[in-house]
Amino acid sequence: MMVTVFGQVKADADRFQLDLQSGSDIVLHFNPRYEGGSGYVVHNTYQNRNWGSEERKNETPFPRGQTFVLQILTTQESYKISTNGKPFSEYKHRMPFSSVDSICIGGTVELSLVAFQSLAPHHPTPPGSFMVPYKSIIRGGLQPGKVIVAQGIISSQAKRIEFNLHHKSGIAFHYNPRFDENVVVRNTFEDGKWRDKDERSGPMPFKRGQPFLVTIFCSHDHYKVFVNGEETHTFNHRFTELGEIDVLKVSGDMELTFVQP
Repeated sequence: MMVTVFGQVKADADRFQLDLQSGSDIVLHFNPRYEGGSGYVVHNTYQNRNWGSEERKNETPFPRGQTFVLQILTTQESYKISTNGKPFSEYKHRMPFSSVDSICIGGTVELSLVAFQSLAPHHPTPPGSFMVPYKSIIRGGLQPGKVIVAQGIISSQAKRIEFNLHHKSGIAFHYNPRFDENVVVRNTFEDGKWRDKDERSGPMPFKRGQPFLVTIFCSHDHYKVFVNGEETHTFNHRFTELGEIDVLKVSGDMELTFVQP
């Protein structure tokens, strides 16, 4: 399972924490701190009213006043923690991960999204192993709360890339960064034609030759898109039978290193 958190550290932050809890015990305590100026991150476990030995990393990928993406992947041996799309730390299990029943996030931080994703058995695949164009089944179709994650690197001479959510007769959500026009186009394709006008407002958060992390969050009313931790676009549902949206396609001028449909 993957836990994905988007947030922003407040400018006056002294610390914040993410705790994976089992009743009153804390299976994973992940605690960025800012005392002393430079910052560091504490990892620990709290069991039977006692803290274990701290594991510290004397750096922080969470600058005050800036947004971040924090992802925690549970494996059989450890929690693998990445920040802004890059590996940060690994914490070996001290308690059974299956006992975790809640998550608690506190401190001087603002949250925009917390999502939980059960990964298919073949994920994650080693970096660089995804062929483009890429196609995958979305098991069970979309539903409110569903999160789709794609990570990669834009080609240095890129013209366009696409992220498309398909159903049997069309594309429910077409997300199309165009470097030749410096715009991100959103639309829906039904009955052999594009429906209504393109939506083109908002920023162009992608850069040629640069890595990206795209997260598409499906709510009851709309899609919310985050790029590298920043909320960039929303798109109201035009095709509302979410459960029928069951295919993700990714194409264009990019190297694709990770996908979680």
